[in-house]
Amino acid sequence: MQPFEMVMNPKQVFLSVLIFGVAGLLLFMYLQVWIEEQHTGKVEKRREQKVTSGWGPMKYLQPVPRIMSTEKIQEHITNQNPKFHMPEDVREKKENLLLNSERSTRVLTKTSYSQGRDQALSKSTGSPTEKWIEKHQGAKTVFNKFSNMHWPVDIHPLNKSLVKDNKWKKTDEIQEKRRSFLQEFCKKYGRVSRHQSHLFHTVSRIYVEDKHKILYCEVPKAGCSNWKRILMVLNGLASSAYNISHDAVHYGKHLKKLDSFDLKGIYTRLNTYTKAVFVRDPMERLVSAFRDKFEHPNSYYHPVFGKAIIKKYRPNACEEALINGSGVRFKEFIHYLLDSHRPVGMDIHWEKVSKLCYPCLINYDFVGKFETLEEDANYFLQMIGAPKELKFPNFKDRHSSDERTNAQVVRQYLKDLTRTERQLIYDFYYLDYLMFNYTTPFL
Repeated sequence: MQPFEMVMNPKQVFLSVLIFGVAGLLLFMYLQVWIEEQHTGKVEKRREQKVTSGWGPMKYLQPVPRIMSTEKIQEHITNQNPKFHMPEDVREKKENLLLNSERSTRVLTKTSYSQGRDQALSKSTGSPTEKWIEKHQGAKTVFNKFSNMHWPVDIHPLNKSLVKDNKWKKTDEIQEKRRSFLQEFCKKYGRVSRHQSHLFHTVSRIYVEDKHKILYCEVPKAGCSNWKRILMVLNGLASSAYNISHDAVHYGKHLKKLDSFDLKGIYTRLNTYTKAVFVRDPMERLVSAFRDKFEHPNSYYHPVFGKAIIKKYRPNACEEALINGSGVRFKEFIHYLLDSHRPVGMDIHWEKVSKLCYPCLINYDFVGKFETLEEDANYFLQMIGAPKELKFPNFKDRHSSDERTNAQVVRQYLKDLTRTERQLIYDFYYLDYLMFNYTTPFL
C-alpha cells in the first residue's frame, strides 16, 4: 500500500472527533465564565462610582458628620491638590519649576491672574528643568536647602513700632487672638510633611510688594481687588487707589507674584516679609461669587461654566440656555460645587481658602477679615509704614448698585436649598470655618 493511500479506520475517526469535541466544550465553558466575571466586575465598578460620585439621586448624598476626627481634619490639611480649570489658550503662557519629594524636578505651567482665567497646574518631567537649574550659579545649593526646608515657615512677632495711635489697641488685641487661634489650630491638626514638593503651587496666589516687604495672599471675594489697588500704590504704579480701573487691576499684570522668583527669592521673602491674608465667611463668599459671575453678563463664566452646569444639572434645558450658558440657578451651581465629577473644574472665586493660601504651611503674620475689612486693612497699612494719606478704599469694584452680600442676602439664597444641600456646603468649607473661627451657620 502506498503512503498516500492510508485510510483511518472508524475507531480512529471517532476518537479524533471526541477529543476535538471535548476540547471545544472546555474552551466554551472557560470563555463563558470569563465573560461573566468581566461583566460582574464592570457592574460593581459602576455601582461604586454611582454611590461615590456625589451627585445623582438624592439618596446618594450623605452629609459628613459635623464634628470630624483629628485624623480627618489632618487629612483635609495635608491632602490638598486642587485642580483649577483654565482655558486652553491661556495654558501655554508661562512655565515654572516645581520640586518633588524625591528631589527630581517637574515643569509647572502657570498663568497670571485675570478675572476668571484661573490657574491650572500642568506637570511634565524631563531633563530641561535640570538644565535650567544648572545654568544658575548656586542654584543647586538653594535646591538642596529647599529640599530640606521645614514647613511651616516660622511665625514672627509683628513689628508695631510704626503704630503710634492708641485707637488701634482693640484691633491689635483681636489680631493677636486670630493669629494665636490659627497657629494653635495648625499645631494641633496640621502635621504636614514633604510639602516642599508643591512649593511653587503653594505660593502661586501670593503677591509681592518689595518696598514695604509685604506678601499678600489673594482670596477672591474678600476685598482682593482693592487690596491689589493698594499694592499698586505702594509700588509707585499709581498715586491713588481710587484712580485704578477694574481692568488695570486684573488684566494689567503690574504686580509680581511670589512664584515668579527663584527658590532663594521665595525662601528669603517667606522668612523676612510680613505675610498677610484676608478671609471671609465661607457662605457669604460663595454667594457673592455666584452673584458676581452668574447674575450679570459675563463673557467667560457663562460660556465656560454656565453651559456645562446647565447641561448636566438642568433636565429639559432650553436650547438658548445650552448655547449661551446664561441663567444658572443657585441650586444648579451648588450641585456643580458638590459634585466629585464636575463637568468643569474648580475656580479660585469659590475654592477654599485652605487650598488657596495654605495657612498651615505658611504662617501668616496678619489675618484680616472681610467683616472688619477697612479697620483691619488701615491698621495693617500703618503697621507696615505706608504713607499716612493712603487709606483702604471702601467702594465696590463692580456692580456698585447691587446690595452687598451679607448674612441676610445669604439666607435668601439658602432657603431654596434642602437641609442636606446646606449641610454639604458647610462640610465642603468645614476647614475654612475651623481655621478662621467662623460661627457655624444655621442650617
